[in-house]
Amino acid sequence: MRRRQQPQPEVAGEVAAQAAVTVAPVEPDLRAAAFFDVDNTMMRGASIYHFARGLATRGLFTTSDLVKFAVGQAVFRLRGNENPEHIAVARETALAFVAGAKVDDVVRLGEEIYDEVMADRIWGGTRALAQRHLDAGQRVWLVTATPIELARVIAQRLGLTGALGTVAETSNGVYTGRLVGDLLHGPAKAEAVRALARREGLDLTCCTAYSDSANDLPLLSLVGTAVAINPDSELREHARKHDWQIKDFRTGRKATMTALPIAAGVGAVAGGVAAGIALRRHYRR
Repeated sequence: MRRRQQPQPEVAGEVAAQAAVTVAPVEPDLRAAAFFDVDNTMMRGASIYHFARGLATRGLFTTSDLVKFAVGQAVFRLRGNENPEHIAVARETALAFVAGAKVDDVVRLGEEIYDEVMADRIWGGTRALAQRHLDAGQRVWLVTATPIELARVIAQRLGLTGALGTVAETSNGVYTGRLVGDLLHGPAKAEAVRALARREGLDLTCCTAYSDSANDLPLLSLVGTAVAINPDSELREHARKHDWQIKDFRTGRKATMTALPIAAGVGAVAGGVAAGIALRRHYRR
């Protein structure tokens, strides 16, 4: 009996599979890493506001709370170099907000709200830059004043190495209402990266940092390569003066509105600075 021949596509497929060769992975670059700010650098708007909005849709946050967060965040953003008194008041407000909350609940809600609200707000251009570092065998970290639990969720969803964020004290899986240290903001970001570099054996002159804000100049000045992403006016001027790269993924109205990242859709309301910087503490940058 004549043997039935296999269809040519199947034969070709089997032969190709047998001949397949695994391409050697990129050798890791153990000296270099990239550090990305989150709000308006990796993500359009403020991550904490997006989180708060997700809480509001679940009935866990009132409209009044959301407005306070929005206005405070806008004022915080516009002031540039924040008043230490504002930050101190905000810290206390934020700590009162999270005291008694379960860490597991925050993580679970963070995952849900990222998928529902934040995923579509990732800047494609910035994400591509992060991927370029990963493809080169470098580690990529988020560095943000956002609480570490939410920062980790964002990093995991983006396939990044990890995150540095504000750390709140916990006891038996519940927030105590106290911080471990302080807000990861401004100079604190630079100190966190310096400490991480010591732990991981990184050469900071081989590292790259990305941010949209002049508040992050200590971090940007710490590494070998600084890149301004969607920069505010002060950072843009500084970047030009120091020949830093500038990448702006905004266009037209988006660029104009970034200065008020979460006021849009909420309306102009007075006050709320302390509540706004609360996002700094437990979810913001």
